[in-house]
Amino acid sequence: MTTNTRIVLSSDHAAIELRRIIAAHITTLGWEAVDIGPTTAESTPYPERGAEAARMVASGDCRFGIILCGTGQGIMMAANKVTGIRCGVCAEPFSARMIRQHNNANMLSIGARVVGESLALDIVEAFLGAEFEGGRHATRVAMIEALEG
Repeated sequence: MTTNTRIVLSSDHAAIELRRIIAAHITTLGWEAVDIGPTTAESTPYPERGAEAARMVASGDCRFGIILCGTGQGIMMAANKVTGIRCGVCAEPFSARMIRQHNNANMLSIGARVVGESLALDIVEAFLGAEFEGGRHATRVAMIEALEG
């Protein structure tokens, strides 16, 4: 198991407040939050924000990434274009736990206009508290990785 406790967080303009709340929360859980913004409410393109965070995870600089936009969908799509990234959008804790246990996800996406603060923190805790189960799931993750070319 890696000792890297760094988690990169990024969002578009729609999710700044929730991103900051999540960053503070993961710090209380013993993780190091690497918040790469944005810091102002002016329109921010989510593809750039998702890709920048994904590159930090793919490089190994950060162990995980948590990204947010209005729905979580667009920023997740951008992140998944980066080789080595497995990111899923979650609106409840069960899926967040499963994408870690079964898909070895290294990024989590949340829709700030979809879930409230308390639920978002539950989703983050489920994601961070789960471990990849390996076994038959490792074969399937390898199949996903093979699609990257």
